[in-house]
Amino acid sequence: MGCSKRPKGAILLGLLLLTLAEIVVGRFVVEKNSLRVISPDSIKGTHDSAIGNFGIPQYGGSMAGTVVYPRDNRKGCKNFDDFGISFKAKAGALPNFVLVDRGDCFFALKVWNAQNAGAAAVLVADDLDEPLITMDSPEEDGASARYIANITIPSALIDKSFGEKLKKAISGGDMVNVNLDWREAVPHPDDRVEYELWTNSNDECGVKCDMLMEFLKDFKGAAQVLEKGGYTQFTPHYITWYCPQAFTVSKQCKSQCLNHGRYCAPDPEQDFSTGYEGKDVVLENLRQLCVFRVANETKKPWVWWDYVTDFQIRCPMKEKKYNKECAEQVIHSLGLDLKKIEKCMGDPEADSDNPVLKEEQEAQIGKGSRGDVTILPTLVVNNRQYRGAVLKAICAGFEETTEPSVCLGGGHSEEECASALWLMVCNLGEMVTGLVLDNEEGKCTCPPGFKGDGVNSCEGKTTEVKSAWTAVWIILIGLALAAGGAYLVYKHRLRSYMDSEIRAIMAQYMPLDSQNEVPNHVGEDRA
Repeated sequence: MGCSKRPKGAILLGLLLLTLAEIVVGRFVVEKNSLRVISPDSIKGTHDSAIGNFGIPQYGGSMAGTVVYPRDNRKGCKNFDDFGISFKAKAGALPNFVLVDRGDCFFALKVWNAQNAGAAAVLVADDLDEPLITMDSPEEDGASARYIANITIPSALIDKSFGEKLKKAISGGDMVNVNLDWREAVPHPDDRVEYELWTNSNDECGVKCDMLMEFLKDFKGAAQVLEKGGYTQFTPHYITWYCPQAFTVSKQCKSQCLNHGRYCAPDPEQDFSTGYEGKDVVLENLRQLCVFRVANETKKPWVWWDYVTDFQIRCPMKEKKYNKECAEQVIHSLGLDLKKIEKCMGDPEADSDNPVLKEEQEAQIGKGSRGDVTILPTLVVNNRQYRGAVLKAICAGFEETTEPSVCLGGGHSEEECASALWLMVCNLGEMVTGLVLDNEEGKCTCPPGFKGDGVNSCEGKTTEVKSAWTAVWIILIGLALAAGGAYLVYKHRLRSYMDSEIRAIMAQYMPLDSQNEVPNHVGEDRA
């Protein structure tokens, strides 16, 4: 009752996933930041907390606040407005860090509800005695994706025992002040930051793929400026898995894998009978890796960003253009050597290792302070997985005093730049979204041919045209006023002249009128 018959393909896929569990469950390192209790003295000290995989951790900085534990809705799964609860700090007071309990809903929803109620940060208390875990965003959930993208406050998971101590102190009437510290969350050994982006060329895998594609497009400008300036060393990576030996001849492995089951990716539509296959994705991932290698040989590694964003626009799966022909058109448009790229890719049908993809599988395994790469997308900064705002994490990776100007506070936010269609807005703040970044200063600037500071004004061709028209109108109005004035003077003088002439004529006739009047009256008297 209630069970539906599952197709054999789905059962085999399940067996594959179970077999692959040993591959996926590796050494996953939870990224942590320091949480220090300032008061009360009874719980004063430093504790670890796990950085959430959403929101914006303040990499390179710290934040002080007062911990509050809501009287209702303590799991944060509902809108706090429904309970008349607000976490907005009063003027002059420390911001409020909301403590919520784990359970009943997604971590991200708890943080979103607290943010809407005015919280500056969220601490989630675990409900189990277990090691800290990374709070991840929901998978394949369109509704949640809409609010996850708008979470701007940091969040962290704390263990159960520490959460109980905080609750006890708050219920006892103590003011609990804490400091969240991200200064050591990203190591910063030198004046150059090395970072890796683990990505995927598949654009039909749902919400996370859409967000990844949007990120690549938005972050391209900042990434290329940092790379061209020699401030960063960037390397793209792609996750693959191998098909267990017992299943290499199965239809599922043949459709999802290259090189006889050695390098695989999930079917884009999760349907083996239609659309693109997993091996199509692996092949394009391999091509993008080779595009990077060939571009790197020419000392222009930033061209990879141009290729992946152009391919995304020109060769989408939904338009049935996700293929070799479209990819080669993009390669030609960027002036890359196609023969070198093909040589790098090798033979995907060969029953042997592919050197490029083999390196990728080896790189997935964690080393040192970095855990295994299991989540897409993943950014690794100075060999440490990051959570949150990309540019801020990269900038936090520079040794103090060695940061490029794009990372310094002198950069303006998009809202601070002058509002004009001809402005190139350069925004290198906490988030990088929809930027046009064409200078190395990370500041608001005007395009060539325009003058101004880019913040208050931007004068150039458009302004000059407006100024010219203004001058023309002023001249025309001036001429009109002058003509009108001259006309009025002319009319006044003409009227004065006519009046004088009339008076002169009247003066000649007035005596005659007087003479005629007397006789008439006399005649009447005589009659």
